[in-house]
Amino acid sequence: MIEEEIRKILLDLGEDPDREGLLKTPERVRKSLQFLTRGYKQDIDAVIHGAIFHEDCDDMIIVRNIEFYSMCEHHMLPFFGKCHIGYVPKGKVFGVSKLARLVDVFARRLQIQERMTRQIAAQIMESVAPDGVGVVVEAQHLCMLMRGVEKQNSVMKTSCMLGSFRRAEATRLEFLNLIKEG
Repeated sequence: MIEEEIRKILLDLGEDPDREGLLKTPERVRKSLQFLTRGYKQDIDAVIHGAIFHEDCDDMIIVRNIEFYSMCEHHMLPFFGKCHIGYVPKGKVFGVSKLARLVDVFARRLQIQERMTRQIAAQIMESVAPDGVGVVVEAQHLCMLMRGVEKQNSVMKTSCMLGSFRRAEATRLEFLNLIKEG
């Protein structure tokens, strides 16, 4: 079905879907879209795969510069960047790679950056019930870079602060200072 629709789109654009370079394009686009939106079919519990560990730790844990790629739900164009996550555990910690995997689950959907940021933070709160969590996402959006306003150096930043990161200015500032470059 997707392949038939892509063929129609090619025709509507004035292209010849039967020319050599486009013959397999509908199939390639289908496979690409399935990969780029695989987050819809991923099970959070399977992604975490039991990598939550009981640990007597209440110090801030930060993973910064988690690269991600997503698709803008408004134009179906990519946006990409880095996600920074911090949390203060209350007896449970994630296996470090699981935070990056959680980012991918939510990035690999048709998204807006604001929602994705909030979803990542909410899932961390749900999974390990920390004292607080902070998520900052910075991204470039091709819908702004290559169409529309065409602003090549624009970067969008979003944040979601929950629990102690929202309540306590010192916790929030510690996180924000630690994720700064340099």
